[in-house]
Amino acid sequence: MAESRVNIIAEIGTSHEGSYQKACALVDAAAEAGADTIKFQWVYADEILHPLTGLVHLPTGDIPLYERFHQLECPVIFYKNIMDYVHSKGCKFCCSPFGLRSLKELLELNPDYVKIASPEVNHYKMLEALRDYRSSQAGAKVPVIISSGVSTLADLDRAVRILGRENLSLLHCITSYPAPEDQYNVKVISTLASVFGIETGLSDHSLDPVLVPVLSTVCGGTIIEKHFTLSRQTEGLDDPVALEPEQFALMVHAVHQTEACLRHYGREIGMQRSLDQLEEAFGKERIMAVLGNGVKELAPAEEANYGRTNRSLHFMRKMNKGEKICEGDIKILRTEKVLSPGISPEFYDSLMGAVLARDVEDGAGVQLEDFLVRS
Repeated sequence: MAESRVNIIAEIGTSHEGSYQKACALVDAAAEAGADTIKFQWVYADEILHPLTGLVHLPTGDIPLYERFHQLECPVIFYKNIMDYVHSKGCKFCCSPFGLRSLKELLELNPDYVKIASPEVNHYKMLEALRDYRSSQAGAKVPVIISSGVSTLADLDRAVRILGRENLSLLHCITSYPAPEDQYNVKVISTLASVFGIETGLSDHSLDPVLVPVLSTVCGGTIIEKHFTLSRQTEGLDDPVALEPEQFALMVHAVHQTEACLRHYGREIGMQRSLDQLEEAFGKERIMAVLGNGVKELAPAEEANYGRTNRSLHFMRKMNKGEKICEGDIKILRTEKVLSPGISPEFYDSLMGAVLARDVEDGAGVQLEDFLVRS
């Protein structure tokens, strides 16, 4: 078979649970299952959440989500060693940062790809820092992949304008765990390619290993990212929606078979043959539902997450009327569980030195009404 055009990414994320030995076992299994790229997440809890964000439900019981992320923090040497191990398996290394510190430390390792997760599409301070780094590079810029869950077309346009199109890819995504196949609207992959003129693909949170990934290939996607775990029964945050090695290998095989069909018969005939095969397995009505109308909009399953999963401004301490905002008093965070969302991160710089018009609580989402109007 000719070389594959689709870059299949095994998203290990934090499924290693802080264990280097488990991380290596996951890399071994992902490489064996056919992954081209293996992805991790560079976690510092205080870059992602406020400590009062609420609880996460785990098989062992409920614990604060902030504490769960704190448990997943690893030293720089962990990522350096695991990147080298990924390379020793003949795979590319990709990693998601979640703030300025993790981004800086990741870039110092010279990764093969930087991945901007869906909730960070509006983390403008981080995107601008990444843009500045790419602008300072001699020669080709470090490749960046953006996921588009809980994002509008306007959100994506702003992120693309910040980063620039060179070595930039965009993944269609639904930020829901699991994501319903019939809401995936896979035709959006073609829409995004037309709108932005860059490589597009899929970040898939649906459970079936074949249906959505193969349709993404039929629609011209050249990247597929899928969560990967050794077992769905373990305690990784994303393990319940991840593929186990056998399922991941099935996905890889199905995607490569679809590529071969498209090459052999040509795109038009190959697409129809691939769709015919999927219709035999899943039914025409289901296939049409998964393909959708191609209009980029929030899926019903993620509408409630918009503004909560992506970034907004939050107060980091209880403050009183008349106090001025200083560095560290507000942060760009996900809202998530029990807190109320704040205003867009775009207001961060303009609020430095602003005076509070009322008392505010620790963790509260920042509102423009919290501040005195400047004359």
